[in-house]
Amino acid sequence: MIYRNRDFGINYIKTRKKHTCYGMGIGIMVLDDAYPGFPGDVRNASAFPYPVQYQIAEGVDNYTLVWEQDKSPCREPILSAAKKLESMGCRAIAAECGYFAYFQRDVAGYVDVPVFMSSLLQVPFIQQVIGPKKSVGIVCAQKRFLTDAHLTNVGIDLNSNFRIAGAQDEYGCPQFDTLWDHEKRPEIPESYYKESERDMVRICKEFTRKYPNIGAIILECTGMQPFARAIQREIDMPIFSWGTLLDYAYSVIVHRDYYGHV
Repeated sequence: MIYRNRDFGINYIKTRKKHTCYGMGIGIMVLDDAYPGFPGDVRNASAFPYPVQYQIAEGVDNYTLVWEQDKSPCREPILSAAKKLESMGCRAIAAECGYFAYFQRDVAGYVDVPVFMSSLLQVPFIQQVIGPKKSVGIVCAQKRFLTDAHLTNVGIDLNSNFRIAGAQDEYGCPQFDTLWDHEKRPEIPESYYKESERDMVRICKEFTRKYPNIGAIILECTGMQPFARAIQREIDMPIFSWGTLLDYAYSVIVHRDYYGHV
């Protein structure tokens, strides 16, 4: 991208919607929580092939967003983070944790750019792709915290074909516990890649064996897509993730040109 010629269609510039920065891509709000992410994790900027901008949702950490039953204190910090990203010039807004699905409708109604708060937004689309006889397999971090409100707020019909697996609380994934489980993680959160990959492959294999009619997997958690290719090698079916959602989102807000011949 560094060596490409300039876009000759850009010959005149003017201030756009009072934005302060230009050439922005996706604005991503992240939890106010310190833990690392492998390349491919949404909070690791190094693997994105397009520009991203982070904004911390101040005071909203893993516990308040996921564990707390009353999520109302999260609403204002999340809306504030979304507005800051929009004002900066981001063309779309996303979030780092799939449980931000709870606030999809709130944020989409608050800003004037497209909003992609959770990878779970893809579930209704996947259902159309794989047909009515197959189910979407949702692999989330902790099944006990994924409520009906999370699902319905991203457009999922509760009576439609899907199955849910909890990586940490149902199948066991110790390397995720040391990052995101506030009761189990060490003072300095840490994780090992190979062990995480092995667990994710095992979980998805067991999940699809338990429900043979699963036709595609959606990875809810933003820390799961580094292992998506390894999972796909083993179970040989479509794998959707935060990565597929954000790639799609960027293609919508910054449509590419087509070069070829006839």
